[in-house]
Amino acid sequence: MAKHDWLTFALAGSAVDAVIHASTVNTMEPARDAHLKSPDFLDVEEYPTITFKSKAVTTNGDRDLQVEGNLTIHGVTKEVLLKVEGPSREEKDPLGNARIGASASTRIKRSDFGLGWNAALETGGVLVGDNVKIEVEVSLIRV
Repeated sequence: MAKHDWLTFALAGSAVDAVIHASTVNTMEPARDAHLKSPDFLDVEEYPTITFKSKAVTTNGDRDLQVEGNLTIHGVTKEVLLKVEGPSREEKDPLGNARIGASASTRIKRSDFGLGWNAALETGGVLVGDNVKIEVEVSLIRV
């Protein structure tokens, strides 16, 4: 078995489905959070969830994983590629569960998802950038 065949084998049939309740957005600034949840941005009353559904989980190079899938924000679905760091080595948690962790990230243009609100600045430019980095931290328990 080649160096990373075990990882490719372990990924066979893997899938990632995630649901985030948009109302849980928390930037540690209540006024900004309220604006992000308003119809100007996420419109949590109309679009209560942000979802991700994988199409493929693959290896890329030396132990690097990629998860290709559909991200839905504000009722708009776009294909994205999550670059994954990890998974970590399996460890036992304090309750005796076998656990691993991983981090994943991608970049999107918020305007591609219908999040176009902005405000012009007196000095030129706009208040809110279009590029958004999405970072995900996961902890998985073997069942």
